[in-house]
Amino acid sequence: MKDKTGRPFLLVFLAVVVCGQAFGLHQVVPSQHVHRASKRRSHFRRMLWNPVFRPSRDSLLRQNEEIDRLELPRIQNQAELDQLIARQELVPIVASETLRFDPRLDPDRRYCRPWTRDFLDDLSEAYYERFHGPIQVNSAVRTVQVQKRLRRHNRNAAPEKGETASSHLAGITVDIQRRGMSKQQVAWMEQYLMPLKDQGLVEPEEERHQWVFHVAVSGRYSDLREPKDSTDEAREDSNSEPQNVYLLDTSNVSFDLMPASMK
Repeated sequence: MKDKTGRPFLLVFLAVVVCGQAFGLHQVVPSQHVHRASKRRSHFRRMLWNPVFRPSRDSLLRQNEEIDRLELPRIQNQAELDQLIARQELVPIVASETLRFDPRLDPDRRYCRPWTRDFLDDLSEAYYERFHGPIQVNSAVRTVQVQKRLRRHNRNAAPEKGETASSHLAGITVDIQRRGMSKQQVAWMEQYLMPLKDQGLVEPEEERHQWVFHVAVSGRYSDLREPKDSTDEAREDSNSEPQNVYLLDTSNVSFDLMPASMK
């Protein structure tokens, strides 16, 4: 009786095991159609992401070499940040009709080096004149403490120390919103930045995951931004407000354009 009673249960158990294995194989083995669709989507994403200024280790090295050349500190904490602001070594970025902030950016971090603000002023005015709208600053100076927190939830963020540390830590860098720009606006930004990069005045990157133009500005940018004296003199007796016109003297450059891997 025991043998007859156990046999049906054994048969049912074997049937469940066989059917389960068959069902599992059916679930995990994707069809060729799924493979082809996945490949097409991956290829399409690569086609969409073809930046002029692709992020690289060499770019991070150049940014840090400029910070070292200027002998700038990597700002450790809020106390050091406050001291640099008090000494006016960091200056406020001012919102205007040509420039706005991501509202999530802490007001304590809407600061940068004076020459970086000069760059922002020039860029925002030129962009506004062309498109009648402002650029948006998403990030500026950061402390090491802030960078550490950022890296906890953003695996693409640069480290807070070492030869490829984030250049935001020295206040020379700003992130400008790229998301929402038209193809024409992105192309204009790239064309604006390219000659400055060629002259060694900026080191830009187009970040994919954050969709920003990350731009580190050389300390020599302000030295090469010379107002025309004749422009001010011509407007001196005029009722209209004077507007400086700036020339870039390209006889000296700062960023070393040779890839660090070749040095």
